[in-house]
Amino acid sequence: MSKKRIAVVFGGVSPEYDVSLKSAYSVISAICTEKYEVVLLGITRDGQWYRYMGGIDDIPVDKWHVNKTHLVTAIIPPSQSGGIMELKDGHATILPVDAIFPVLHGKNGEDGTVQGLCELAGIPVVGCGLAASALCMDKVRAHKLVSLAGIKVTNSICFEQPPPDEELITAASGLKLPLFVKPVKTGSSFGITMVEDLAMLPTAVKEAFSYDDVVTIEEGVAGFEAGCAVIGNHELTVGRIDEIELAQGLGVFDYEEKYTLKTAKIHMPARIDAETESRLQDAAKVIYRTLGCRGYARVDMFLTENGEIVFNEVNTIPGFTSHSRFPNMMKGAGMQYPQLVDKLIELALMRSSTAIDN
Repeated sequence: MSKKRIAVVFGGVSPEYDVSLKSAYSVISAICTEKYEVVLLGITRDGQWYRYMGGIDDIPVDKWHVNKTHLVTAIIPPSQSGGIMELKDGHATILPVDAIFPVLHGKNGEDGTVQGLCELAGIPVVGCGLAASALCMDKVRAHKLVSLAGIKVTNSICFEQPPPDEELITAASGLKLPLFVKPVKTGSSFGITMVEDLAMLPTAVKEAFSYDDVVTIEEGVAGFEAGCAVIGNHELTVGRIDEIELAQGLGVFDYEEKYTLKTAKIHMPARIDAETESRLQDAAKVIYRTLGCRGYARVDMFLTENGEIVFNEVNTIPGFTSHSRFPNMMKGAGMQYPQLVDKLIELALMRSSTAIDN
């Protein structure tokens, strides 16, 4: 049998461009080339798409796009099977692909844009589809649906445009400090500020609006953040629960801490008993299904000081280097990194290219 052709997409117009390069390098390195033919599609910071045919060691150090002989590409829907259109010397050729593995973190990649493009082309995509990707990226709507499923969410208010300072402070005065001001649709904690004094709120809201056109303000949760890796389409498999320990207690697990851990610690498995871990895993499954996820996602929750579970968010394309949280949670459950990558590709190939996103 001929090998299935898998296109891995990396880079992108997102503040998380650099993280995407590192995640993609790990994914590409782990794909079994005896089973799959790998095609590499890189997106530059300014949105140019290229078919990359150089060495993969140039990807994590952002040298992949230096060779300008790469072909400009587009994902298109041919009459029978989706593929990649390549342009060279004024001529277009089409390379059919069996699945696309987007390793694009944050905006313009994790938010349903690329997933929708793949679905229009009739190409199976590794991970969540258009609707779930867009929904999970929208913190406000995701919270509303998860709340209806019976899982507690934080008290919050939302603004679609910057309000006058007096109106802002009045609206937020009903929430308990500290508050967390967040852009509704970003990842890696970009634009998030912890506010301990209402006088700080206008500046924090202005910062959040620089990343998105909708901003939410949430009450802080006394406890710690716990993550759960989930994979599957219908039958779900969960990883071990991990725990984020912040040096300052309640605070922002920001971009620098996520990728350097200068002061924060990640405990995997979390320092909790088996019954609590099981409750968190069960809640993660409910959240995953409620938001229509498939393939894989990382569900982030808070565990309060009295053992209550509070939903935080879902990352549909979490950090995916071999030492990132998601792979480590699955490793804790007995699934090694190459096995995990292989399983995710299999899950995508199992779905019909005409399946409707759930």
